[in-house]
Formats: sequence, structure tokens, C-alpha cells
Amino acid sequence: MDKNIILLDEAIKKGVFPGLETFPCPYAAKTVKSGVIRIVYPEFTCVCPRTGYPDFAKIIMCYLPDTLCLELKSWKLYLNAFRMIGAFHEAVTAHLFDTLKLTLSPQWLLVAGDFFPRGNVDTAVLFEMPVKRPAGADCIIEPLLPKCRSFHEP
Repeated sequence: MDKNIILLDEAIKKGVFPGLETFPCPYAAKTVKSGVIRIVYPEFTCVCPRTGYPDFAKIIMCYLPDTLCLELKSWKLYLNAFRMIGAFHEAVTAHLFDTLKLTLSPQWLLVAGDFFPRGNVDTAVLFEMPVKRPAGADCIIEPLLPKCRSFHEP
């Protein structure tokens, strides 16, 4: 494996990720239980910790703020920092979910890592807070459909 690749646990310990910034939620999401925010990052990359091959994904994040919203540039820079981080799909998606949950303390949060197929294996990993989905959330959550073709498809 490339000597420039750092495993996720080591990267966390070394503090290689930039800080995430927030700002006060500009509406009363706590009162109206609505105002779900969706952020899609279609060009996420990390590295397979076993092979060193690049992994590409679309990171989908939906949340209902409590008092804080996520500042988008800091989120972009945070995700860009994964370029040479070795992490399994499940681990990187869990890390993003836990980090956002801790940073934002949202009323509801969903994070999905929709990884592009490699070796004809399609992977999607989804974490969601175990609370009732807020009003309107289903309208903005994209289905995670496989990107691989099977022999049975036309």
C-alpha cells in the first residue's frame, strides 16, 4: 500500500481532519418539526485500506436542525480530507454520521455513503437516528439504487 495512505483511526488520532463549522439555525425547526436540509456531495473519495485502490462515493446527508446548521464550505473541506485516508465503506460512513451527530446535535439525521461499484460490487451504507422521520423528509431522500447491471436486466 502507498506510504502516503493513513488509516482512518490513525487520521482521527493525529487530528488530520479540519474542523466543522456551524451557524445558528435561522428558523424554528424545533417548534415546527420541519425544515429538513439535504446536502449531497457527489465526488467523495477515500482509499480501500486493503488494496490501496481509490473508492468513489456520493455522500448524502439529510438532517432536521435543532439549533445549529452545518456550514457548507467546512463540510466540503472535511470530506476532501479523506482523499488519502484508508477506510472501509462502513467505517467511513459511520464516522461521518457520528461526527455530524456530535457537531450538530440535530433532531434527526441520516447519512448515506453510496459507493460506486468496484469489481461489480455495489455498496451503499446508511445510518439514521432512531427517531421518527420529520415531515417532508421522504420527499428529499433519494433511493439508493444499484449502479451495477445484472444478467437479468435488459
